[in-house]
Amino acid sequence: MERARKVAFFRRVGIALAVCIGLILVLHWFEHSQVYCPARELEATPAELGRPFEDVSFKAADGTELHGWFLPADTNSPRAQIAFLICHGNGGNISHRLELCAALLKTGASVFLFDYRGYGQSHGRPGEEGTYRDAQAAHAWLRQKGFRGEDIIAFGESLGGGVVSELALRETVGGIVLQSTFTSIPDIGGELFPWLPVRWMSTIKYDTYTKLPRIKVPVLVMHSRADDLARFSHAEKNFAAANEPKTFCELNGGHNEAIWEQKEFGDAIEKLLKIVMKTPARN
Repeated sequence: MERARKVAFFRRVGIALAVCIGLILVLHWFEHSQVYCPARELEATPAELGRPFEDVSFKAADGTELHGWFLPADTNSPRAQIAFLICHGNGGNISHRLELCAALLKTGASVFLFDYRGYGQSHGRPGEEGTYRDAQAAHAWLRQKGFRGEDIIAFGESLGGGVVSELALRETVGGIVLQSTFTSIPDIGGELFPWLPVRWMSTIKYDTYTKLPRIKVPVLVMHSRADDLARFSHAEKNFAAANEPKTFCELNGGHNEAIWEQKEFGDAIEKLLKIVMKTPARN
């Protein structure tokens, strides 16, 4: 009888452990599926912009093959030595960012956009450290192209803001843009899914807020009060944590609207470029 009770007890414990492990695995799967929403098919190419471009294949430090597009500035542009490195958001791929490229090209700078692993034509499966390595590889490609680190402005869209904030700690950049960026995944996850133990279970961080005090380059924060995904308070906290010189640009519309069409967007990018061009470390 005693042996039977012990067997039953350990069976119940085993079942409970299996359920807990299963729940943890499901929550981690759910977390990953919410953070990364890649699209494989490219719906357009920079040829639609009517500008020359280079189709680029390069590798991350761990050997993952990546894909991107480089759009050079006009040869007679006084900003031809500047390059925007676009780190896009969590959905779609680079083919959905061509209008953003067009807006940045109007500044007279070059533009390089790439897909993280698992997105578009880039190989592999996305993950936090992987996206950091991918951004570093794109930065290295620009360096090999002849751009100085001080002449590379890392543009982070939404999730990409978390990527560029880490890039600024690992590599030399001239400035960073945080467009519609949250403070961290646990913070925004806790707001979107308050009934789940997000802060306790989260394994994906993208903790931009705690990194900003260590970033010593010009920072531009762009956000809309009507952002229906990342609350405006995320931008306010990020801006407060950033070092000078820093600029805040209030945009209009929802999280996924065409913010690059707004005059405020162009004015803020121009202001950042002027600050970067005057930064002593760059000269």
